[in-house]
Amino acid sequence: MPMGFRAFLNFERPSLELVEAFRGIPSSNIGDCARKMNCMFGGIRNWNQNVLLGTAFTVKCPSGDNLAAQVALDYAQPGDIIVVDGAGYTDRALVGGMMLAYAEMRDLGGFVVDGAVRDLDEIRASRLPVFAKAVTPLGPYREGPGEINVPVCCGGQVVMPGDILLGDADGVVVIPRRDAEAMLIAARLHLDGEQNDMERMRSGAFNEQEHRETFTGSFLSHGGSLEE
Repeated sequence: MPMGFRAFLNFERPSLELVEAFRGIPSSNIGDCARKMNCMFGGIRNWNQNVLLGTAFTVKCPSGDNLAAQVALDYAQPGDIIVVDGAGYTDRALVGGMMLAYAEMRDLGGFVVDGAVRDLDEIRASRLPVFAKAVTPLGPYREGPGEINVPVCCGGQVVMPGDILLGDADGVVVIPRRDAEAMLIAARLHLDGEQNDMERMRSGAFNEQEHRETFTGSFLSHGGSLEE
C-alpha cells in the first residue's frame, strides 16, 4: 500500500452505549477531568450550534486538497465524525455543502476540520455539526495525496481513529478510546459537584469563607501575600 494514498478501514471502536453516555456532559467539564489537556484550540469553533458526539474517523490531507476526505464519506459508519487534518490551512475549504448533504444522506455524525469550510448557509441549515477554523469561498483541489484512519493532529490535539469526540458551544474535546470509561466516571462526578455548588451559590448556601478557603488558600500556598 503506497504511503500517502492509504485507507485503513478497520479499527477498534467504542460501544455506542459508551459514546451516548457522554451526551449532555459539557466539553469544558470533560476537559477539566483531563487536566486541561484534551481540548482543541487554535480557533476550532462551532459554525452551526449543533452538538457533536461520535467516534472519530480520521483523514489526513495536504494543504488545500480534500480527495481523501471525499473518499472517507463512503466508508465512515453512521454516527462517525469525519476529522480532517488539513494542516490548519485556511485559504481553501476542505468541506462544503455538497459533502455535507452526502454526509447527511449517509447519516454520519458531523465534521471537525483543522482548516476551512465553505457554504455557510448550508452549514447553518444542516442538522450535522460542523467545527472548523475558518470559512472561505475558495474550493479545494482533489488530487491527493491523503490518508484515512491514521493518527492526525486537529486543533492541537492528537486524534486517533476510534476516539470519542464531544463538541458544543465552547469547542471540542477529545476522549481517547482507551480512557473513555474512566473519563465518563470522572466527568459525571465532576459535573455533579459543579452543579451542586452552583445551586448552593444561587440559593445563598455557599458562603464566602468556602470560596476563600479554596482560592485564597491556594494563592497563599504558592507564596502569595495579602497586603492592606
